[in-house]
Amino acid sequence: MKSAQTNNQPIQISVINATTVLSDTQIQQAVGALQTQVSDHFAPVWGVDAKLTFVPQNTNPAPGTWWLAILDDSDQAGALGYHDLTNEGLPMGKVFAGTDLKLGSEWTVTASHELLEMLADPNINLTVFVQKDDTSGRLYAYEVCDACEDDSLAYMIGSTYVSDFVYPSWFEDFRTPNSTQFDRQGTIHRPLELVKGGYIGVFDVQTGNGWHQITAQNVHMQMRADVGSRRERRRTIRTQWMKSLDHAQIQRRGHEYRMRLSQIARGAAA
Repeated sequence: MKSAQTNNQPIQISVINATTVLSDTQIQQAVGALQTQVSDHFAPVWGVDAKLTFVPQNTNPAPGTWWLAILDDSDQAGALGYHDLTNEGLPMGKVFAGTDLKLGSEWTVTASHELLEMLADPNINLTVFVQKDDTSGRLYAYEVCDACEDDSLAYMIGSTYVSDFVYPSWFEDFRTPNSTQFDRQGTIHRPLELVKGGYIGVFDVQTGNGWHQITAQNVHMQMRADVGSRRERRRTIRTQWMKSLDHAQIQRRGHEYRMRLSQIARGAAA
């Protein structure tokens, strides 16, 4: 796979606080751990490094950067204007921190997950073809955290939980069990193995039934991904992807969004 970097320079990524459920301080503290994971753990294995810059509320990200937007939920993403790409047509990831908190999940694990997968497959179009015979085979989505994404498999950097991730060897079906390291934490022991809470998107080229999800329990299901997620975008025709709004417009919408939330809260308290 060709690296997403050019001239060995780290990719510039803006980590944007656009959520109402976390403070600037909370997110900024997590950014340091995410930077350590990317540069010290991920880049030596995958050959892709990034420089993360925190963008507080009501501040514009630098031009030419990729975005990792910290949001409440998928509804807020659409309401504010965070779509499939940045306003410049560059890669972006979305972290629905409000949804995570409601479900009791670690939002930092989700942020780590989205960040690493954006670095490994920024255009959400890479796959690995595994052919078992002359007439059948599967395309596996090039997602580097899905197989081991469960919060229970996360590890800590300082006081911040981050996601486990697979190594390139996970996609190499010629590997024999326990012959090499397949993920950061060592919980996976063979190629294409899914561990607790893990899943992966596959496309069966023989049936042509589109993208399906395989879980660690060997359950096959049609993917019904959250709006704006990587899985949804993988299933969406690339020409239908939408650029995000200019960030000044997003900030205006964000102000209006927070005002509406305040009005609702006052109404509920009355």
